[in-house]
Amino acid sequence: MTTSALHRVSRQDELAPTRYHEVYAGWLSDPEGFWAEAAEAIDWYEKPKTIFDPTAGVYGRWFVGGTCNTCYNAVDRHVQNGRATQPALIYDSPVTGSKRVFTYDDLLQEVRTLAAILRDFGVGKGDRVLLYMPMVPEAAFAMLACARIGAVHSVVFGGFAAKELATRIDDAKPKVILTASCGIEPGRVVPYKPLLDAAITFASEKPSACLVLQRPQVQAELTAGRDHDWAALRAAALKSGRAADCVKLASTDPLYILYTSGTTGKPKGVVRDNGGHMVALKWSMKNLYGVDPGEVYWAASDVGWVVGHSYIVYGPLLHGCTTILYEGKPVGTPDAGAFWRVIAEHKCVTLFTAPTAFRAIKKEDPEAKLLGQYDLSHFRTLFLAGERADPDTVVWAERILGVPVIDHWWQTETAWAIAGNPIGLGQLPVKPGSPTVAMPGYDVRIVDEACHEMPANKMGSIVVKLPLPPACLPTLWEQDDRFRESYLTEYPGYYKTADAGFKDEDGYLYIMGRTDDIINVAGHRLSTGGMEEVLASHPDVAECAVIGIKDQLKGEVPCGFVVLKAGVTKKPSDIEQEIVRLVRDKIGPVAAFKIAICVNRLPKTRSGKILRGTMKKIADDDPWTMPATIDDPAALDEIAASLKHHGIGA
Repeated sequence: MTTSALHRVSRQDELAPTRYHEVYAGWLSDPEGFWAEAAEAIDWYEKPKTIFDPTAGVYGRWFVGGTCNTCYNAVDRHVQNGRATQPALIYDSPVTGSKRVFTYDDLLQEVRTLAAILRDFGVGKGDRVLLYMPMVPEAAFAMLACARIGAVHSVVFGGFAAKELATRIDDAKPKVILTASCGIEPGRVVPYKPLLDAAITFASEKPSACLVLQRPQVQAELTAGRDHDWAALRAAALKSGRAADCVKLASTDPLYILYTSGTTGKPKGVVRDNGGHMVALKWSMKNLYGVDPGEVYWAASDVGWVVGHSYIVYGPLLHGCTTILYEGKPVGTPDAGAFWRVIAEHKCVTLFTAPTAFRAIKKEDPEAKLLGQYDLSHFRTLFLAGERADPDTVVWAERILGVPVIDHWWQTETAWAIAGNPIGLGQLPVKPGSPTVAMPGYDVRIVDEACHEMPANKMGSIVVKLPLPPACLPTLWEQDDRFRESYLTEYPGYYKTADAGFKDEDGYLYIMGRTDDIINVAGHRLSTGGMEEVLASHPDVAECAVIGIKDQLKGEVPCGFVVLKAGVTKKPSDIEQEIVRLVRDKIGPVAAFKIAICVNRLPKTRSGKILRGTMKKIADDDPWTMPATIDDPAALDEIAASLKHHGIGA
């Protein structure tokens, strides 16, 4: 891609006019009218009597008095309205060599059947069903089957540690658990059943039944009286013709519980409702992502994360798209061209993934030579979220792909973007390092500790004025008081995002890290995210992380970790010295940046979030435990050894 082509996707004077400002102003002047209009895109059994009731719930509830069903909107209505033969879900599994395509009619048959099976086990409206599943089609079937009969699903990452899984079982109290015999990672098979058995032993609450999907790689041993073979139940239900119809649910009834990662003690279960969730996600598919019904949309995530809920399963299906469920990695299954192969083969128009995926691709194939093997002419937009998208990665992706690369920012709690670049309304100019502007529904402010607004370009805490828009959490599962304490008390009248950043003079947001990633160096508040931008700009650096570590003199000092690109021949010690000089030149001596450490890999969760908090605990010699969501435990061991080599930590 030429330099002029790169400018084409970034310069305002060459972008089509945008409707964003008009639409956002329309929402701001009449929030209820805006969301009432958006709700027309959803099929209701009974339309809401009240668009927003400020007296309901903790801070108000959306679409009160309406009745609906999420599964009906995601599946049934498309079959009835002419999409029966359109692919709804494409399963692409390079780790097993399997591919399957399910039309909307196929999806309806699978979901109706599984819903009937759940009903046979006594599962009904309001009951909880826990899913402990790999990335297989049955995971999506199970979510939709629960939604169909009004059961509340809670997806827990397959392979999650037994004791952590037990805390979620005790909190959700599921009547039934759905699982598989194993998950498959590059080069290894992870048996799930022993982990689930141990979790049930640890848990005080016991499920009445477990349905086990036996995969060819591992045959799980079934516990008599409790465990049932999923395939055998499906075959029997199909033979007898059993199928469950959709249940009418209140808009405010819960659809699912999703536990935030890294919790300790009593977990925080984010609650999602039915009506508001559908309205916001349906609106986002066209207006934010710029995708039309019938097109192929791919979110390269996992159903264990919020991205998998919102944009592998619910969002694309509500919109009538074809969604891809991918069981693989960005590299190593088989190489750094894996994503290009999927986009080309399935004619994806949009990919949504984590910046860390692209950093991994850039590390393995810095010149994107593998891209040349694939036809991506139909591909329009790359969306990044989950970790801060450093400008170097954004610019690299724009250069190799020749399409807009859109960073956007949201949280497990919100279910969809707080800030983004609304492609469907007309793209705004890209500013690398910024997820652009607040979406309709979000009145985002930057405030100091006393809740006073900060001027442009001054860093503070990022908050959202209440009420939160549809789809955002109305509360935590059976913990209203904890919800208030965690999110609403510190800044009265606002939702605390726990992220820090600033707005520029154009209203663009910059998310510089969690508020606990703002370090205090001799009285100067500095952003580790800003330092990471500098580290990422070094030509030999593939990815990086900066943490603040305790210092007797300055309070805290920054420490940077870098992973080098493949093929770099310089000595790591030379690169470390270059990075220290680079930070001094770009930020100044005030940063007190003197420690840079080259490592082979950074410790991450499976969603790609770097475990900076745990790294800091190791560096500060504070007590820490292995995070339940870690992808590669050996990566933390390497961090500890590297710190010890530099005289830091234990």
